[in-house]
Amino acid sequence: MATLQAARALILGLSESQAKGWGLNRAIFYAAAKRGFKERVPVRKRGWMEVLQKPIRETRQVYFLGDEMAYRIKKGKRSYFTIGGKIQTQSDFHRQIETRFGEAFDKAWREALAVVRRFPKQILLSQSEFYEQVYKPRRDDLAAKWTEISGKMT
Repeated sequence: MATLQAARALILGLSESQAKGWGLNRAIFYAAAKRGFKERVPVRKRGWMEVLQKPIRETRQVYFLGDEMAYRIKKGKRSYFTIGGKIQTQSDFHRQIETRFGEAFDKAWREALAVVRRFPKQILLSQSEFYEQVYKPRRDDLAAKWTEISGKMT
């Protein structure tokens, strides 16, 4: 999830460091959602017309990538995604995601970017469409493939 979400964010215009923070943030979010959140904070969903008019929207603490929302904080001149009071950085992505792949990460990253580039922007801007059309149909195959190549290259 983290790698595909990071690729999605990069294709939609975030810098690579911000995209990797987004990817890790979303992976943590979906893992927590799968287990069930302890605390529910209501968040206003964005309408499709709003998404089309302004695909990326941010406020002081809330950041929207399409219709998907994450919390963000500023530290100095940089902004970081945060969940559960913890910041997700490019370094965290490297430590928690890239190192699992070993030398195979560059190959997996290129593949993730190629997968995401095949989809229209409208699908990438939609949280549910991205999940249903990009991530879900490929997650098992990509996980198996990336596990295999990371084992062969380490």
